[in-house]
This record gives sequence, C-alpha cells and structure tokens, in this order.
Amino acid sequence: MSRLGALHLTQCTGQKHTGTVIFFHGSGSCGADMKEWVRLMVANFSFPHIKVLYPTAPLQAYTPAGGQMSNVWFDRADININVPEKLQSIAQIETEVKNLIKKENDAGIPSNRIIIGGFSMGGALALHSAYRWDRNIAAAFAFSSFLNDNSCVYDEVKQAKGIKLPPLLQIHGDIDDLVDLSWAKDTFNLLKEHGVQGEFHIMERLGHSLNRRGVRLIKDWIEKHLPEI
Repeated sequence: MSRLGALHLTQCTGQKHTGTVIFFHGSGSCGADMKEWVRLMVANFSFPHIKVLYPTAPLQAYTPAGGQMSNVWFDRADININVPEKLQSIAQIETEVKNLIKKENDAGIPSNRIIIGGFSMGGALALHSAYRWDRNIAAAFAFSSFLNDNSCVYDEVKQAKGIKLPPLLQIHGDIDDLVDLSWAKDTFNLLKEHGVQGEFHIMERLGHSLNRRGVRLIKDWIEKHLPEI
C-alpha cells in the first residue's frame, strides 16, 4: 500500500500525453499547494502533450521539527549540509518514487519521456531519483535544494562513470536563509565533476522561495527535454 498522500495533477491540454513531469514539494507542504504555487508564478504552466504530477509526501516524524509529524519525503538530522543522510528513511521513499515511475511506464510513458524535479527537499528527492533510482529519465530540476556532504548520490554517480546521466537544471536564490547558496553550488559542482551536465541559475534578491523567472526556466527546460512527438 502506498504511503503517499493525495496525487494532484495537471492534465495535458491535448488528447493524450506522451510525457510526464513529477514535481515534488518541499517539507511540510503538499501536492495541492505545490500545484497552486506554480500556477501563481506562471499561469500557463501546462503543456499539450505532458501530464504534470504533484504527489504529496507521507506524514511522518521529522527531526528538524522536534519530531513532530509532517509531510516530508524523508527524515534528516538537521537542515545542514554537514550532517549525514538518514539512509533508511530515504530507502523507504525510494519504493514510492519507483512505483510512481512504474505507473507511468505501464501507461506507455517510457522513463526517457519523464522529467523529475522539485523544490527544497523535493529537489533533493529529485536528485536521488535521477542519479540513483532511474538514470534513464529525460532530465531533472531542483529549486532551492542541496545534497548533504558525502551523499550517497555522489558515490553512485562516481560508479556510473561512462554512463550518460540526465541533465540537471538547478536554481537558487542569492538570499536564501534556509538553504545557503554555497550548499547548492557545491551540490551542482560535485555532480558536474562526476559527469552531470546542466545549468545553474542564481536568482537575485530571492530567499527560500519560487519566483516567476525560475518557474519560467523550469517550463522552458521541460519543453526542451520533452518535445512533442
């Protein structure tokens, strides 16, 4: 039985979708809020041939919130690049993400017609998804996100030397007071060292939030990597 909450989606505006985007929310949020937030940034965040999925994370105890129950993709010791990852918690959500991808595969959408991305913790989950769990996806994106130092993602992309990895769009505000810009830069540069190609965009005067310019960049990225077929 799935641990995920309600699955909100934006249907393609054409007759049948030939691609899928999975957009993960940040900690303590939900799929419906992520969908509405994106819509407020870019009113026409829809595509004639692409279905956009906004899953909701399972409700579980979250250590940075004092152990209170929260909708989070996985637990972590602290919101800090220097702490180790809670690998058992990440492994639990791995099953759910793989099931989401498999449902799309079973519906006729191959992994190379799927893009995975997210905001904050959702972006970190997208990086695990793209560079550990299904490297055949079309592309990934992460907004206001980072990976911990010594993340298992880095270990696995090192071992994937010679394998083509999904391209990455990473976006971050220059006054983010929750996830320091340097953490995001370190994440992007380490992934790049191990063969991940992509783009890193800094948003001026932006804190830990989406903005219109950034969401437009995501929309362009989706259209580039999931063209109509």
